[in-house]
Amino acid sequence: MTTPENYPLSLNSLISACNQRSSREPVLDLSEDDVRQALHVLEDLALVTPTRDSRVPKYEHRARTVFQLRRDETAVMCLLLLRGPQTPGELRSRSDRMHSFDDLGSVVSTLERLANRPAAGTESAPGEGPLTLLLPRQPGAREARYAHLLGDPAVLAAHSDSGSGRERAASGASQVEAELDALRARVQELEQRMAALESRT
Repeated sequence: MTTPENYPLSLNSLISACNQRSSREPVLDLSEDDVRQALHVLEDLALVTPTRDSRVPKYEHRARTVFQLRRDETAVMCLLLLRGPQTPGELRSRSDRMHSFDDLGSVVSTLERLANRPAAGTESAPGEGPLTLLLPRQPGAREARYAHLLGDPAVLAAHSDSGSGRERAASGASQVEAELDALRARVQELEQRMAALESRT
C-alpha cells in the first residue's frame, strides 16, 4: 500500500523488511531460514503466494483477500502487526500513508468491526473469526489499547497481563510512598519531643 513499486518482495527484500529497526514492536533479527520457514507456513494457510514472473522469486501477501478486509481494516491490521497494541489515537496518526481516517470515531468503528467478526466454525479457516481485541486500560492511560488476534496467543496474554503488572507496580510504589510519609511524620514528632526535653533542661 505504501511502496507498490517495490512489491511483491524478493526474499532479500522481505528479510530486510522483517528486520527493520524503526516503527517495529518487537524489533526482529530473523535469519534467511526463519523467513523461509515462515513463508512456507503462510503459503500453507494461503496467506502468501509466490510469483514467478521474474528471474528472482517474489512473494505477495493474500491477507486482504483471505480475511476479506476493507482498506481501513487493512491499514489497522498492518499497524497492529508491525507495532503491537496501540490506542485508536496512535493508529489514526500512524495510518495516513495507508488510509486517512476522518476522526477517532472512525478508527474505533473499524476496530470494533474487526473485533465483532463472526466466530470461526468447527473447522477453523484463516479468514474467520475476530481479528482485534480491546485490552484492559493501563493505569494512568486516557485510552485503551487494541491488539490483533493473529499469531501466538501467549504473546497476546503477555500484552494483556502487562496492564495488571503495571497496576501492581503502581500499587507497590504508592505503599512505599505512604510508609515514607509515616516515617517522616514520626521523625518530625520525635524531633519536637527532643526539642521540648532540651528546653526543660
